[in-house]
Amino acid sequence: MRHWQTAGCRFLGHVPLFDPEAGVTVREPLGEGAGWWAGAPTALYDSATGDFYIYYRLRKPRELGRGVECRVARSHDGLHYEDLWRATKEQIHTQSMEKSCIVKVADGLWRLYISFVDTDGRWRIDLLEAACPEEFDCGRRVKILTADDCGIEGIKDPAVYNVGGLWHMIVSYAPRPAQLSGDAERTMHVTGDIYNVGVTKSHTGLATSSDGVNWLWEGDILSPPNEGWDSYCTRIGAVLWSAPVFVGFYDGSRSVEENYEEKAGLALSHDLRHWRRLTIDGPYVLSPHATRTIRYVEVIEAQNALWYYYEYTRPDGSHELRASRVPLA
Repeated sequence: MRHWQTAGCRFLGHVPLFDPEAGVTVREPLGEGAGWWAGAPTALYDSATGDFYIYYRLRKPRELGRGVECRVARSHDGLHYEDLWRATKEQIHTQSMEKSCIVKVADGLWRLYISFVDTDGRWRIDLLEAACPEEFDCGRRVKILTADDCGIEGIKDPAVYNVGGLWHMIVSYAPRPAQLSGDAERTMHVTGDIYNVGVTKSHTGLATSSDGVNWLWEGDILSPPNEGWDSYCTRIGAVLWSAPVFVGFYDGSRSVEENYEEKAGLALSHDLRHWRRLTIDGPYVLSPHATRTIRYVEVIEAQNALWYYYEYTRPDGSHELRASRVPLA
């Protein structure tokens, strides 16, 4: 379950010891070259069974379909996974799907918070519920949050946690631009991805809920700075509790030209609402290949270790899904 434990973690200062080059390939992309990705993971450890679960997404280049399929897989060792469930973009009736979050609420109730492009070209988040991941049914989706619900232009990439009995959903969101020309107003959602057109930036926001179904939008928790390597995107994708603080793993980029090729940053918070960036001068970890991208870092604690899952740029420019296990002292 994605509930907080307060076990201590091994950090260098507050930075987890994480070597992406020592990671294990969990899933390869469907093709070679830029735009072919396997990633956008979330992970879960089921202490009742000792099994690991991951959600991941497969993407093709834009001209071949973008985010074409998402899957849920299970593992007994956290490294070798068997696919249990899959959905195509046609089943969801979308241009593209993105990161989603798998949660075990209780025995007999699993949830998948799934983000995808709505019919109006804006990102949204829906919910699937089932007795087990194999039974998720795209035809029974429930609306969770849309751009209009929050007064913004897009919302995606949910990371969902239960903290003290209150559900927290950390998301990537696109603020509504303060001023737009008529042409920009008409075209900002034409591509089905507002983050890729440069009229606004990629921020991190928060929603809360008492039941995980009905959500209250609380607003911004981390905005891009005015300058620096992460001045276009600061997208928190995962959070780890290490008393007395939360450590946030975020994706950063300098400009819209680096959209899809973000790098990994770190931030700290005492309350999940106010964050301080640690990686001021640059990313904290990089791939040695191509665009050097490492993004969508996910981390969970299980079996006396931290388990990291992340997108890693390969020499041909594609992204693979990797896992790294860091033992705890």
